[in-house]
Amino acid sequence: MTVGYCIILSITSWLLGFSIILMYIIKTTKLTFCGPNIIDHLFCDIVPLLELSCSDTSVIHLVVYIMGIPIVIMPTTIIVVSYTYIILAILRIPSNTGRKKAFSTCSSHLIVVSTFYWTMFSVYAVPSKGLTNTISKILSLLYTVFTPLINPIIYSLRNKDIKNAVQRTFQKRVIW
Repeated sequence: MTVGYCIILSITSWLLGFSIILMYIIKTTKLTFCGPNIIDHLFCDIVPLLELSCSDTSVIHLVVYIMGIPIVIMPTTIIVVSYTYIILAILRIPSNTGRKKAFSTCSSHLIVVSTFYWTMFSVYAVPSKGLTNTISKILSLLYTVFTPLINPIIYSLRNKDIKNAVQRTFQKRVIW
């Protein structure tokens, strides 16, 4: 991975992300809003925002679902293919301890990635009529708050010093 290649990948990711969001912004600015201006959600997400519109939002819903499919499928496919290669490489490790360590590292990453993608997939790919507002809020909370929260916890607990400090803290609390 060269510096130039890293810069190209970063710029491409930013441009793709901004262009996708720009489509939603342009479509949303052409809508008419009337009635309540309170979004019944945890944050200003596109689907709850569209529910407040008096205009026909079927085109924007279609764009959300059509754009959502490659946005979810492409990274998921890359992750599945990568993990297939990783698992095949791990199975070639001769020692049981080496395989166990490698699978342990991969499993924690896979848990975080799975939580993120499956909750996001449930919110955006499953038709909104299939989800209640409460379930949609909980799933949104999982991928916006819970996943970033558990990510450093999972990876820091792999560090022996941090693991020992946490164990000492809990032992002091139990004794006290």
